[in-house]
Amino acid sequence: MHSDIKIFSGQASKYLAQKITENYGIELGRSFVTKFSDGEYQPGYEETVRGNFVFIVQSTFQPSDNLFELLLMIDAARRASAYKVVAVIPYFGFARQDRKDRPRVAIAAKLVADILTAAGVDRIITMDLHADQIQGFFNVPVDHLFASAVFIPYIKSLGLENIAIASPDTGGTKRANAYAKFLGAPMVIGYKSREKANEVSEMRIIGDVKGKNVILVDDIIDTAGTIVKAAEVLLENGALSVRAVITHPVLSGNAYEKIESSKLKELIVSDTIPLKKETGKIKVLSVADLFAKVIDKIYHYQSISSSFLQTN
Repeated sequence: MHSDIKIFSGQASKYLAQKITENYGIELGRSFVTKFSDGEYQPGYEETVRGNFVFIVQSTFQPSDNLFELLLMIDAARRASAYKVVAVIPYFGFARQDRKDRPRVAIAAKLVADILTAAGVDRIITMDLHADQIQGFFNVPVDHLFASAVFIPYIKSLGLENIAIASPDTGGTKRANAYAKFLGAPMVIGYKSREKANEVSEMRIIGDVKGKNVILVDDIIDTAGTIVKAAEVLLENGALSVRAVITHPVLSGNAYEKIESSKLKELIVSDTIPLKKETGKIKVLSVADLFAKVIDKIYHYQSISSSFLQTN
């Protein structure tokens, strides 16, 4: 049935690719990586891809080797005469650099899009981009999926009353508003100021959270400083409890320690990035089934918009 579709994985996302192929009902494609003593590496395929619809699963979180491995796998598939090459990038790295926010800096998200296109990719599947406009950086189709399809059923299953949806900053209001519409809940906004990157100096809440069970919604959690600070401020303003629903658990530095000692009731994340360690406050929901369904629809040239795109 699936003789001309093959799903492969880079090293960093093999855990997720295995779950995707299990949900899809096929075996994960066989690939290899030859490593040289100087650090150079060469990925390749252990089976033919000639004339095949090839999907390559790889999130591009740090280090940059993950991105470069994906590029080499795209090039290898193209040179091996694959029919179509689709990059499945659950977490699109460098997405925070989507504009010139100061003089003499790169727009890395655009550069990465150009490099992927130059490598020969035919299509991109990704999830919860940091900024929607990044889709326009590509000259190939981009299927932008939303983890809300997984998170919202879980939020409903908690059976919480008096829910309020919160955005930890003004940039995430569109995402928070979509969750608020789905759940029929009010929305509040966190206004933060920074003295330097990754460090929040002050935060204020716009809206009423008194007596509310608050759900913080965001796309990326990195150092966890913003989310931990937001939880403190929300509780100080009368919230009953604070949970965070965040798609991509980058979790760098001492983020795990911050979360464990924070006033968050729970941090719910997806498996677009693997956790570095387990902690009682973090719950992981898999997006593998969602990606498997989208891959199947793309393979059969079916629309995905009615099932998987977030309502704005």
